Amino acid sequence: MTKEPNRYTQLIETIFLKHYRDGLKEISFERNEIEEAASKLKIKLPKNLGDVIYSFRYRTQLPESIVSKAPVGYQWLIRPAGISKYKFVLIKESVISPSEMLAETKIPDATPGIISRYALTDEQAVLAKIRYNRLIDIFTGITCYSLQNHLRGCFKSHV
Repeated sequence: MTKEPNRYTQLIETIFLKHYRDGLKEISFERNEIEEAASKLKIKLPKNLGDVIYSFRYRTQLPESIVSKAPVGYQWLIRPAGISKYKFVLIKESVISPSEMLAETKIPDATPGIISRYALTDEQAVLAKIRYNRLIDIFTGITCYSLQNHLRGCFKSHV
């Protein structure tokens, strides 16, 4: 039994396929097209429209229906193109892999237990582990500090 794609996937696919034509290297679209796609698909509109774009830029792979439209050796990605404007851009595929010539450095996990226990599996959890284990310091060879973090809206005020 195949699972139906989640609504973010359905929305981004609809927008991409609406504009896609063979041979295109850029496909422009606007944020309001997310609303149009949700209406067309008769699915609930996400509260945070920007998260649909953010998700595919930073957290998850584009759906196979989009990935498959890239020629061999190329990949699609989403870039900002102005206020509430974006574009799918076809770029040369970049594969980052470790060099066999470099030494592997084992680092014991110094993340406090309370953080590990309650950390989720998102980018904020990964960033917390990077900070507590000082991985940027080790990688760059200099002491680095965290300048900014954003907090989850999970705490309620009891005032």
